[in-house]
Amino acid sequence: MVLAGLQKNSLIDYPGKVSSVLFLSGCNFDCPYCHNPALVKGSPLLSPPVDEETVYDFLESRRSFLDGVVISGGEPTLHKGLVILCEKIKQLGYPVKLDTNGSRPQVIKTLADEGLVDYIAMDIKTDPFRYSPLTKEAYTPERILSSIKIIMESNLPHEFKTTCIKPLVDVSVIETISRLIEGSDLYALQRFQRTEVLHPEFFEENEYRIDDNELLHLKSVAEPWVKKCIIR
Repeated sequence: MVLAGLQKNSLIDYPGKVSSVLFLSGCNFDCPYCHNPALVKGSPLLSPPVDEETVYDFLESRRSFLDGVVISGGEPTLHKGLVILCEKIKQLGYPVKLDTNGSRPQVIKTLADEGLVDYIAMDIKTDPFRYSPLTKEAYTPERILSSIKIIMESNLPHEFKTTCIKPLVDVSVIETISRLIEGSDLYALQRFQRTEVLHPEFFEENEYRIDDNELLHLKSVAEPWVKKCIIR
């Protein structure tokens, strides 16, 4: 497997740990606000891209400094080599956090059942019944719902997160998502940061902003359903 990028140190991507972040390219969603458009299109963040052996050598040399490894994307579960990648990182003694959009529940289940991930963070873009057309054309909700169930039943530390942007997110959407993830460890409502995005034309044609007062209201809607809700 050729990796799209490596962030050597992060204090924010793996809760409570100093981590490295591995980025895998390619995604099966088309979210207009995506802040990693190069990865969605299958391009590397670095030129030349990072090869696996270089990553393993780096992780081996940083055992005294790093507490964990995050595998992010793009969408990591699209890659056939993901299981082997997780196995090798675990063999080096690192806990693994997986960032996923939840579109491939069977992959998530395999990784959880085989003890190859230690923390799962899943993006829930909007009400699972409203993914089409803004995030994926003709997409049915069953895979998203299945991934939520698998993560909730895995007994692994986990979080769900939603980037708060109109028209994908409103009060009814947050209430629906919160009910689906009732009892989950953490639900993060993420502020949208306008930087480089996948579809800049979307922001010229739509009122997308959710202000801080609206975010606080969305948080109040979600809080009764989950163990912890934060604005990030």
